[in-house]
Amino acid sequence: MKTLELKVKTRTEIGKKSTKQLRKQGNVPCELYGGKDNLHFYAFENDFLPLVYTPNAYLVKLDIEGKEHHAVLKDLQFHPVSDKLLHIDFLQIFDDKPVTIAVPVKLNGFAKGVKDGGKLNLESKKLNIKALPKHLPDLIELNVDDLGLGKTIKVRDLKYDNFELVDFPNTVIASVKLTRAAKGAVTEEGAAATTQA
Repeated sequence: MKTLELKVKTRTEIGKKSTKQLRKQGNVPCELYGGKDNLHFYAFENDFLPLVYTPNAYLVKLDIEGKEHHAVLKDLQFHPVSDKLLHIDFLQIFDDKPVTIAVPVKLNGFAKGVKDGGKLNLESKKLNIKALPKHLPDLIELNVDDLGLGKTIKVRDLKYDNFELVDFPNTVIASVKLTRAAKGAVTEEGAAATTQA
């Protein structure tokens, strides 16, 4: 998995007043938990753009004033009206401990069902996986060539050696559904067959 490096500054005060002041200056307050102690820090909102506004998943190397911590993004808070980024939670990760993270899904190939008039849908854009940091993939690629009309790929259909999918087994990842046009064509064919009979 790709790593993103972020240089951030320690927060010495963590009350409401100082948080408000930080945001006023264009900063985003953050917290790193999962280690020995929770660490509070901040950085400019623009510094987080490559991490927050992307479909990709990243391991994050946090440089907190010269001290390095490895983490993953765990939670984001946005303002309900302005959609401004208000707060970020990071989870500290360790080489010998599995971590759970959401990873994007990419569909490859040309589904059989699409050739038959169906429409391919990506139902789950991300899947939650559990693995040691060194085994975390950038994305999960699925080949849909054999996916027929009305068929689905579910979490239970997939198995991987180095990581485990932790979503509900019946979660649909991709499907090929009959389009309205194709349904109409099928109905017309049926009607024609009945008339000829």
